[in-house]
Amino acid sequence: MKILFSSYAYAPDIGGIETASALLAREFVAAGHEVILVTESSARASNSDPFEVVRNPTFVRLWKLLRWCDVVFQNNISLRHLIPALLLGRPVLVMHQTWIRNVAGKDAWNDQIKRALLPRVKNAAVSQALSNDIEVAAEVIGNPYDDRIFKNNPNAPRERELLYVGRLVSDKGVDVLLRALRILKQQDISAHLTIIGRGPEETNVRVMVRKLGLDQAVTFAGEKTGEELAEIMNHHQIIVIPSRWPEPFGIVALEGIACGCVAVGSEDGGLSDAKLLGDSRFDNAVARIEVAADDQVSQYLRDLVGAPQPREVPGRKRGRLRAVVPAAKRGDENRPGELRPGGNPKLRFHPGSLRVSCRGIARDTV
Repeated sequence: MKILFSSYAYAPDIGGIETASALLAREFVAAGHEVILVTESSARASNSDPFEVVRNPTFVRLWKLLRWCDVVFQNNISLRHLIPALLLGRPVLVMHQTWIRNVAGKDAWNDQIKRALLPRVKNAAVSQALSNDIEVAAEVIGNPYDDRIFKNNPNAPRERELLYVGRLVSDKGVDVLLRALRILKQQDISAHLTIIGRGPEETNVRVMVRKLGLDQAVTFAGEKTGEELAEIMNHHQIIVIPSRWPEPFGIVALEGIACGCVAVGSEDGGLSDAKLLGDSRFDNAVARIEVAADDQVSQYLRDLVGAPQPREVPGRKRGRLRAVVPAAKRGDENRPGELRPGGNPKLRFHPGSLRVSCRGIARDTV
């Protein structure tokens, strides 16, 4: 079958959609399907993908691709790719990766158009929260991660306590985590934070680290991916996702859990779905977040820092280690301070995702 894979963002950009698109498109190829991926990411990466990547296509080029394909798979909705597909009568499956609204929680004009078109496509969502939010029937199929890379190394020493992985933007709540770290320091609790990622707020975050006197407690590691990121995760006890807005799902949480970290994140949105992985390999489940307060965040981190970390023991079920941690509020920004269709690569999918199949997508969307 010919699949036109629409991914508005793609490598070399770094993010959850980019990661999921690469994994899914490669697996479709491994299952024996023809795939062309179309994206609006203009930067060019090394062409190691087993499929063609078309960047910033003209309307004519996009129209020809749509006429070529049997089905359109949109890894998050994009009007630029969706409207022509509907005009041509192509079957479309939209995999919803994030909320159809801006970070302030408002629907812009393009969001309203997206919602109006949803009844005309087959819908799936990466979390139950997203499925509920779009207000049309949508099967929940959690995001994948690559377990060839992200796996627990029982021999790696967990000498670092806290890890943050993500873009450095205000909505990700890094400042809340830094203030919580300062409270731990004031309580004479030793904890080191590694920050992985870059973004427009990096300068402000670095200034905040200096103002809070955390220079010796925070390491900026820049952007890391793949095996390098997995190695760092295996040397940390706790991965923290302190987002101000509800995370739609959180591939980073899955990757951290797979590497043996305890994940602390918001129960709002879809992040808590990751704890439903539920077999013995993932008993260090995602923590729950309620309301935001720096002292509460520090309290729960204090309980976790230095606690014995669960290790993966084949054939044995580990005890669960969880925490309930407050979520970051909006308005705090200015405060101081085993699915194997082709056998290779092997991907581990969230329960419910075993129904992912290109043939099923085409059949259900016609």
